Order: sequence, then structure tokens, then C-alpha cells
Amino acid sequence: MKTKAAEPRRRNRHTKFHIFTTVCLTTLIFTYMSNRNTFISNISFNFNPKTTLPIPSNFLNNQTFIINQLKSTSTIQNPVLIVKELIIQESSNDHLLQNPLVPPLNLTTNQRITWFKNKLPEFDILNSNQEFKTRAEDFFKDCKVRFFMTWISSPFKFFGEREFLAVDALFKSNPDGCLLISSNSCQDSDHGFKILKPVIDLGFRVLVIEPDFNFLFDQTPAKAWFDHIKNGNHDPGEIPLAQNLSNLIRLVVLYKYGGVYLDTDFIPLKDFSSLRNSIGAQSATPSGNWTRLNNAVLIFDKNHPLLYNFIEEFALTFDGNRWGYNGPYLVSRVVERGARKAESNFSVLPPAAFYPVDWTRIGGLFRRPVNRAHARWVEAKVVQLKESSYGVHLWNKQSRRLRIEDESIMARLISEHCVVCKIFKKSQRTF
Repeated sequence: MKTKAAEPRRRNRHTKFHIFTTVCLTTLIFTYMSNRNTFISNISFNFNPKTTLPIPSNFLNNQTFIINQLKSTSTIQNPVLIVKELIIQESSNDHLLQNPLVPPLNLTTNQRITWFKNKLPEFDILNSNQEFKTRAEDFFKDCKVRFFMTWISSPFKFFGEREFLAVDALFKSNPDGCLLISSNSCQDSDHGFKILKPVIDLGFRVLVIEPDFNFLFDQTPAKAWFDHIKNGNHDPGEIPLAQNLSNLIRLVVLYKYGGVYLDTDFIPLKDFSSLRNSIGAQSATPSGNWTRLNNAVLIFDKNHPLLYNFIEEFALTFDGNRWGYNGPYLVSRVVERGARKAESNFSVLPPAAFYPVDWTRIGGLFRRPVNRAHARWVEAKVVQLKESSYGVHLWNKQSRRLRIEDESIMARLISEHCVVCKIFKKSQRTF
């Protein structure tokens, strides 16, 4: 028989149980969100024993969803953390956030085109800056070498420490060069410019500007492709459009201006002024014949015919559903198909020039020596890279989360090839 004195204790235990389970549930949700790059808002707690938490069937599958109304088909009982608005966004590849111009999966081609056409007015990715031509021409006056990078779709504030290393090393080896970064997210560049300010304050020339697609694509095969995409008459495919725009922009800016294009995960080690009309092999046979080219580094004169061939191939064979098809695989197949006959117009440099370390082994550059034999290997590798390579492609997709450890090859290269060096000296954290 329960006494009156026991009743408060029972209610107290019941309340503690509710609090305990609520804390556990909250911890589980926030643990999940911390691993899923999640934003959560509009939270309330409810201790009604009849309240339940709906679990959408697509909770683990959809990249983004919003719970706006609670349903009554739950299996998780009170106490409940009611999440009135829950937004989950997957982590993206390299520097790109989840691209807003990627339509839902499992649509027919016509449905995808319709979706894209309806979405176009909502985004600025295809906008053009009509001041691009004038500002670029003025910027390039008295430049020894014109360098280009692209930063498409991602907010410029995400142009971070890893990318800064590429800019820092570029001006160490090419102090008289000019760097133009084509970015369609310049409207928020006040945040991103903070990381570029140290090199600008030292007098090095950097310009971040939104590209003028109409000007850059004019009188090239890219114009017709761009018009179809802009009007929603061509399926952009499942690969983020920003990635393919980057592949195309590097070709047209070189065609219009001439110079050097570099990916933002390429660390320059040498002066590029002696290079002309060159493309790098990513891999080669033991006898030296290339087996795959790459477009992470391109050096070409203005109006070079091979660039025109690349642009034409992009426009005629565009496939937005195959990774690399419009980028590194494109340059490989164009050169393989016919440009070998005109090798006097350009040079294919060996893998050691730009891709001295394969993407499967890039982690070795970031690790500190573990014994004397390893230390000797690191020393020999540093010497080899400085002698034989114009730079090192870091294969960001594989190395982005790696920590630059003390005395590693990367630590040695960065410390010897930087003008600001503040980030490396400040911290050895993950880049």
C-alpha cells in the first residue's frame, strides 16, 4: 500500500526520469547533427506524456528537409524534444557547399530541365559582371605573368587557410605576377578578403571579381552551350553546375587573356615565367608516354588553338552526370584524339612538373618522420620536389582534413615557400 509520503518521491523519480531521457535524446540529436553539418532552430521542450516525436521516413536519405508539422505516427515517447524546424545539410566535396543548382534525384530529363528552368531566377550563379573586361585589362597592366583561379558558388568566406597557402606560395615564387580570382560570390567578399589582406598589404596584386560570362563566352563555342543552360533548355546534370562552370571558365579566361590557370589546392614552388603553352601529365608509362592529363594547371597564350578545341569539346559533348568528363578527362581525350599531331604548338610536361605525388599517396606529404630512415626519405623528397617540380597538387578531396605535422614534407615546403607564413607559424592545425 502506497503512503502519502511515498507519492511525492514517486513523482520526483518520474520527473527525474523524464529529465534524464530528455537529456539523452537531446544529446543523440545534437551528436547526429554535429556529424551531419546541421543547423537547428525553433526548439521547445514538452513534458506531456501523450506527446510523440515524428521520425520522417527520409530522415537519413534526404540531404535537406524541414519538419514543420508534427505527426502522430511516432515510436519515440515522452519526454520529447520537439524540433519545430530541423535543417540538415550534407558536407560537400572540396570547398563547395551543397550546390543549390542540383535538382532532386530520380527525375526524367524533361523534369530536370523544367526544375532547372524554374529555379534559375532564384540564383546568381549565372549572373555577369559587365565591368569584368575593363577591370581585368587595367589590372593586368605591367604583370610579368597573369595567374587565374576560380571560386564558383561557395561563399568567398570559405576561401580558407588551405587556399591561402596556394596564394602565399604563388607570390613567393612569382612576386611580379598578378592573380585574378573569378568568383560569383563577391557580394560577400568582405569576409573572404580578410584572409587575402596580408598578401595585398605587402603589395602583391590580387583581384577577386565576378566573371562576365557573356563577354568570356562570346565568339567561342561556349556561347551556345551557355545560352541553352541559362534558358533552361539543357540539362545541367547531377554534377554541381559550379564545378563544370569552373572547368569552362579556366579555358575561356586563358583563351581571352593568356596566362596560367591554377587550382586553389596547388602549391607553386617555382617561377612560371619560363613556361608557355604547357599542360601537365597526371600519369605516364615507365617510358615517359603520358596516360592521363589534368586541367588543374594550364599555361597557354591568348587565342591558342588547343584552348579553342577544349572549349569546343566542352560545348559539343557536355555531360553533367559524369565526374571529370568535362574537366581532366576532356583535355586528355582532345589531345589523344588529334592534338598529338601538333605537338609543336604545346608541350606535355611529365607528372613530376605539377603532379609529383599521386592522389592515393598524398597523405605521405603531411606526416612527420617516425624514425631516421623516414627522416632521410623526407629530406630526399623535399630536395626532389624543389628540383623537379613547379608545384604540388594537393588533391584536396583526399587531403583536405589532413593535419600538416611538424617536420613533414608539407611543413618544410610551406615554411620555405611563403611570403606571409602567418598561418603556418600560428598553427599546425588541419588545413
